[in-house]
Amino acid sequence: MEMDRIDRRILAELQADGRLSIVELARRVHLTKTPCAERVRRLEREGVIAGYQARLNPKVLGADHVAFVQVSMKSTTEEDLDRFNKAVRHLPEVQSCHMIAGGFDYLLKVRTADITQYRHVLGEKISQLPGVQQTHTYVVMENVKDETTVPVP
Repeated sequence: MEMDRIDRRILAELQADGRLSIVELARRVHLTKTPCAERVRRLEREGVIAGYQARLNPKVLGADHVAFVQVSMKSTTEEDLDRFNKAVRHLPEVQSCHMIAGGFDYLLKVRTADITQYRHVLGEKISQLPGVQQTHTYVVMENVKDETTVPVP
């Protein structure tokens, strides 16, 4: 899909504040309301804008303990990876799961209330996922940068 500078500006503005009204968004990108609304609908239809959501404060919600977990699998057959992928999607504490090319197979971002709860999640949930051979945990001491936005080219 081709995007011009106005499309990119729309995306940047909506990433900064997804609750902007079309009128305010149009003002910020120097368009009138109707062309701005048409562009937003096109970006949604084309799948560039995948949805809208609220950013929650994990500290206020009692979930500000973050750990990254390296997972090594016993086997990396397509069937074993598929079973792991399906199972890990059902763990609410796992915020993200990435298959990695390197010295281990997956990298998980796990969010819990504290180290005690994390220990439970690791022992009772993550270690019990299909095919898990070994895990290594790295606990976050300070969140320096955690962007949820996508760079707009």
